[in-house]
Amino acid sequence: MKKIIALLLVTIAAIHVFAQTENKIRPLTMADYEKAKTFKVSDLDNDTYIKLENKYVLDRYAMRKPYFVTGSDGLKKRIDLYTLYSKDSMQEIGTVIYYTSEKGKLYTAVQPSFPSDSAVWNAYFTDIDNINKEEANYILKISYILSKEFSFQLYKSLNKNVKDEDGTYGMDICFPGSQLVAMADGSEKLLKDILPGDEIITRSSNGETVKQQVKELVKHPARNYAITSLLLVHAEECANVKGYNIRLETRLIEATPNHPVETITSKKEISRVQEGETMLCYNEATKRYEPFVVLSKTESAKGIQPVYNIAVNGGENFMINDVLVRQK
Repeated sequence: MKKIIALLLVTIAAIHVFAQTENKIRPLTMADYEKAKTFKVSDLDNDTYIKLENKYVLDRYAMRKPYFVTGSDGLKKRIDLYTLYSKDSMQEIGTVIYYTSEKGKLYTAVQPSFPSDSAVWNAYFTDIDNINKEEANYILKISYILSKEFSFQLYKSLNKNVKDEDGTYGMDICFPGSQLVAMADGSEKLLKDILPGDEIITRSSNGETVKQQVKELVKHPARNYAITSLLLVHAEECANVKGYNIRLETRLIEATPNHPVETITSKKEISRVQEGETMLCYNEATKRYEPFVVLSKTESAKGIQPVYNIAVNGGENFMINDVLVRQK
């Protein structure tokens, strides 16, 4: 089984327009968009080229087999991609994404071509957000597949809830208290509830997991802190005659921009970690540290709240949300 430890990342929401010439692609109109959402494929296993209403063509993207994506919940989802063409000119106008749940329920999304009007893109964002409310991590799963296929990282543009307001920057080096600390007994505890004397797990210099006792929980006053958020992904992929099986594990770590963390190559402030870098995350089930790739990085104010940090009697790191971080 092949471990995917790198993703091709960019910061614009678009399909593979840079591989196209202008005469091969045109905007998707709102009428096209609403119509395409109703298109059905009778047999996703065998129907690769479908003409619809003498106006559109669905062509299985690059003749790819389906993707079967399994998340940390153990549920397997199927994703099929079809390129949408205008039949009269055979210009590409979008990508139709068929997502089938483990119960056989089908969700259809239509990603517009890059030059489409902002109103069409906003309709797409709204539709996939609504699906995401029903199908947990839907956006993450299709973002992974689209970034893999089109060489574009779509996660930030698919999530439109990043706040733009200014946050407080300063010398406080800490984490929001709602994150989870890995305890020595295998449980997890909210950071804000950690007490002196609690035993947590740390990683020794030779890579072994060891227990360390908390000396102090440092709490800083409630302010509208700027918070850097990293979404990390670990993927394992294998191909068989039916398609591509992918298992995704994700982690989310948040901290003030100046808090130190560890990548596999260096120690740095979290705000200096770049998309595509690799960090170590702990897997309680396997008792191993595994490489996770930074899929998305955002920085925004998160509202008025205190922030916290742990002082440990020994060791240089500990686990927040199963992500290896440094003591300050």
